[in-house]
Amino acid sequence: MSQVYAWRSAGRTVQGKRRSRNEDAFLDCPQRGCWAVADGMGGHRAGDVASQWVVSSLAALPAIGNFDQRIEAVRRCLRGLDSRLGLGVPHPAEGVAGIMGSTVVALLLEDRRAACIWAGDSRCYLWRRQRLYQLSRDHCLQQQLMDQQQLSLEQAQAHPGARALTRAIGAPQPLSLEVLELGTQPGDVFLLCSDGLYQGLSHGELGSAMNVGTPRQVVDRLFNSALQGPARDDLTAVVVQK
Repeated sequence: MSQVYAWRSAGRTVQGKRRSRNEDAFLDCPQRGCWAVADGMGGHRAGDVASQWVVSSLAALPAIGNFDQRIEAVRRCLRGLDSRLGLGVPHPAEGVAGIMGSTVVALLLEDRRAACIWAGDSRCYLWRRQRLYQLSRDHCLQQQLMDQQQLSLEQAQAHPGARALTRAIGAPQPLSLEVLELGTQPGDVFLLCSDGLYQGLSHGELGSAMNVGTPRQVVDRLFNSALQGPARDDLTAVVVQK
């Protein structure tokens, strides 16, 4: 790989104010051009173990091959995890069995190429030329109602179980990953985050934070703003900047 070190990054995770444990995890690995956020599925056993397993497995992938091969390696890794988590196979280091699941959003960068790979409702945003773009689309009932039944955001949010996931690592249905590829530009800033972060901030607040300076400064601004609210869910963010 080349030009990986042109990217700077920072990450942080904080337990939600009404949570007994933090079920989020993140990967911040600029030297290998790989970043990720995983959010353990609420209500399932060992969601914290599942999210950590997702992140540690991605961290263990060798940074070899061309960009397309690296994307495929991430997909194979996540499909393998989905099979094991779906069967309740325990993590070898934890010895925890039962149904486990997690969302995942991963970002790969190399030269002028980027790839976002995800399942679930953890998100990837792009700040470019003073505009904030949501690159990923949530895999949840709310988004499905908006897409398939043409409901407005307000109508979909009112539906019982609106935030129920329709895709995740370890979910009962076979894993279907979504992949978005794009070219990068000087000044691009990427944000990976769990739903606990973006649900506590408006689109405008997210954009304002993305424009404040270094990755660490952006992360601090995001958390300072989010923690002023209820912050019921765990908060996790990774910011990547060229």
